[in-house]
Amino acid sequence: MHDTLANGRKIRILNIIDDYNREALAMEVDYSLSSHSLCRVMKRLIEERGKPLEVRCDNGPEFISGNFTDFALQEDFQINYIQPGKPTQNAFIERFNRSYREDILDAFLFFSLGEVRNLTEDWRQDYNQFHPHQSLNHKSPIDYSTEKQKQNHTFISNL
Repeated sequence: MHDTLANGRKIRILNIIDDYNREALAMEVDYSLSSHSLCRVMKRLIEERGKPLEVRCDNGPEFISGNFTDFALQEDFQINYIQPGKPTQNAFIERFNRSYREDILDAFLFFSLGEVRNLTEDWRQDYNQFHPHQSLNHKSPIDYSTEKQKQNHTFISNL
């Protein structure tokens, strides 16, 4: 995503969502986001959450770069590119982006990158903890994950 500050300086926002529970894993805000930035965020997420089986993304320059494709090969996950001009193949992120744009980017006039980062992180936390999704049985991403972990928890004992 992209937007501008009040002074006209352009900013970019990288959103990474977990398809399973709709959790916003990362929302990186900066003046520019290169493939190196993308790899840094992905590396952090892999360390925190484990490696994904695949990453679905558009055909933006940071995603098709040799740096990112080499990183995916090294980390052993697949890149699943949507077809150019077919955003509906990644409909959930498009809806997420729309919500973020309406709630944050279009609602405020930003004077600094720090303001965007702070409001974005607050919004991400709120979204993950309190935003119910119909596809998650009207639960928030965090509530859905917690419920699934409890359902999958088993006790083993030996006598």
